Amino acid sequence: MGKLTVRALRAVLVVVLTGTVFVQALMLWALISGNDPEDGSLPLIPLRVITILGIGTAQVAMVCVWRLVTMVRRGTVFSHAAFRYVDAIIGAIVAAALVWFAVTALNAPGQRDDPGVTVIMGGVGLAILGVALIVLVLRMLLAQAVARDVEAAEMQAELDEVI
Repeated sequence: MGKLTVRALRAVLVVVLTGTVFVQALMLWALISGNDPEDGSLPLIPLRVITILGIGTAQVAMVCVWRLVTMVRRGTVFSHAAFRYVDAIIGAIVAAALVWFAVTALNAPGQRDDPGVTVIMGGVGLAILGVALIVLVLRMLLAQAVARDVEAAEMQAELDEVI
């Protein structure tokens, strides 16, 4: 991975992480201050809490990607230490899907006349879970690469002994 690629990815991560922290702070301020009254059309307090939690799942994934990029730059990504970050990303994606299903459940009563919206939102939740499955497959590929790396190191050690 080139230096320019790493710097560009880190710049994007910093901008997005900063933006999400700002949005979380605004949502938290709206929750604490209670300065906009609910008119009953939407349950704003639960939606704000869910938004804060959903943004938190994205932040966890971004921090883990940062750590994995660091490992790539150091050449240590093919190690068992990388699994905890990949597992955290999978967990964050599953949590995001659960948060999305909560939003769908909160929105469903308002969609009685048009249940298609709720079905579409449920489909989006399933798509988010699909992303978690894709990352799980990538984790399995990482596990194979780590196993092959360990095997290659053992073979190199045996070859060094012979020579």
